[in-house]
Amino acid sequence: MSIFTPINQLKLTNVAVVRLKRNGKRFEIACYKNKVISWRNKAEKDIEEVLQTHSIFINVSKGQVAKKEDLFKAFGTYDDTEICKEILMKGDLQVSEKERASQIETMFREIATIVADKCVNPETKRPYTVSLIEKGMKDIHYSVKTNKNTKQQALDVIRQLKENMQIERAQMRLRLTLTGREGRKAKEILYPKMAHVEKDEWDNGSLEIVCLIDPGHLRSFDETVRSLTKGKGSVEVLNLKDIEEGDGKLI
Repeated sequence: MSIFTPINQLKLTNVAVVRLKRNGKRFEIACYKNKVISWRNKAEKDIEEVLQTHSIFINVSKGQVAKKEDLFKAFGTYDDTEICKEILMKGDLQVSEKERASQIETMFREIATIVADKCVNPETKRPYTVSLIEKGMKDIHYSVKTNKNTKQQALDVIRQLKENMQIERAQMRLRLTLTGREGRKAKEILYPKMAHVEKDEWDNGSLEIVCLIDPGHLRSFDETVRSLTKGKGSVEVLNLKDIEEGDGKLI
């Protein structure tokens, strides 16, 4: 008498399980260990490197595959890959306490490193060390969110750290080239957003401005200049970061 596995069962071993509840039902996907966080941080872009299978389960450990009609009701599509992507981004990663502690420790360090790389003390213009940022994060009792990527969390950390320490995003140096009446209008709009103006000169009907801005304003600067000057103006990034390091300047 032959032994067979039912078609709605699929046995997998050594997996990382990501679980999402939707419409009162539990859905799970089987992933390779250490790949889920890489996917969420956008370090890994190939879904095939993350998923052990494109099947969606109601219970990975028992190999029970979810019914197609339940998946459609919950996600509005029969596309297993798209469903897997949604579960991957929004679901909870099921790991042991030891693995979870290690994961949180690693992410905590990554967040602190991103903050240290992007920020300075606004008084000295010098960067903070990663260890000082980690201490600051502990002082504000920052709790790492394992289902949120580290870059997003770094922005949250910067906002929270501002309440307890002198910290600002390292400023970006730009050169704006504007023309005529539109240039004057763009200048009126953008000047209040400039942290510091190093140069402001007219030459044969063209205005050149060299300034420092918060990196978060770059898109609005570019859109404003292009819109008002009908594409004739330009925004050039001269330095991504303006940071003082020791006796020299680190760009």
